[in-house]
Amino acid sequence: MSTAVRLEAFLEMMSAERGASDNTLAAYRRDLEDAAAFLGGRLAEAGSDDIRAFLDDVARRGFAPTSQARKLSSLRQFFRFLYAEGLRTDDPTGTVDAPRKERALPRTMREDAVARLIARAETEKREAGDGPSYLAACRLHALTETLYATGLRVSELVALPLTVALRTERFFIVRGKGGKERVVPLSHGARAALGEWVAARAAQPEWEENPHLFPASSESGHLPRQVFARELKALAGRAGVPAAKVSPHVLRHAFASHLLQNGADLRAVQQLLGHSDISTTQIYTHVLENRLAELVGRHHPLAD
Repeated sequence: MSTAVRLEAFLEMMSAERGASDNTLAAYRRDLEDAAAFLGGRLAEAGSDDIRAFLDDVARRGFAPTSQARKLSSLRQFFRFLYAEGLRTDDPTGTVDAPRKERALPRTMREDAVARLIARAETEKREAGDGPSYLAACRLHALTETLYATGLRVSELVALPLTVALRTERFFIVRGKGGKERVVPLSHGARAALGEWVAARAAQPEWEENPHLFPASSESGHLPRQVFARELKALAGRAGVPAAKVSPHVLRHAFASHLLQNGADLRAVQQLLGHSDISTTQIYTHVLENRLAELVGRHHPLAD
């Protein structure tokens, strides 16, 4: 069985048994095909020295430690699959050390900056008039309000079903990474913005049969996440917020950071973000540390 055939079998398993998303599968494919090309198509037969040589080459090509670690993770998953299927008797990645990397703090936004962003989106909707300009402004306002209210991943947000906005509850269930379901909140502002968007959407006969909340004439049937990211940056510029520092992922970070900053429990934030491991959520503890330092500085009698 060739490396190419084994690679396809691995990707099929990750999709069928692990529920890996299309983006995850594409990343695995890129990493493994990169390694296979370096090893002249002998990836399935590679030894530990081959894997180290490949990672050295990745480093020489200027990839960041995070990218090097991701490629090694892809290789580990692949060889574990081969071992589990009886296609190899060993795992050559077992003795390969991951590149050391510093965990960067998540980029976030101040509460007043988020407020300006959302206020600008609402103002543009009110001033848009009728027609396509109103439809675009209404959608952008609904997306921005909902993202900050829920902390969804952008891929989860743009793929939401229409049924989410047709409910009256303050919470809904979203299916995230690996097919795992979690409950996320909807603020009053987000529900109001979604209500206006649904009314505007209903006036478009071409979307009548589309099941997505944010439909589009794309292959997926919903708004591409890249389109929303581009529109969000443009909105930030118009709101007087540095566009380079704004993205859907930054708004997700802001959701988590502001919850912790205002007293939320770390475990609750973990559940809301859909993190399977709390160590992923602990990157936000810098927010708690800053808050505690501020409290001590403000209230401790010997702080000055």
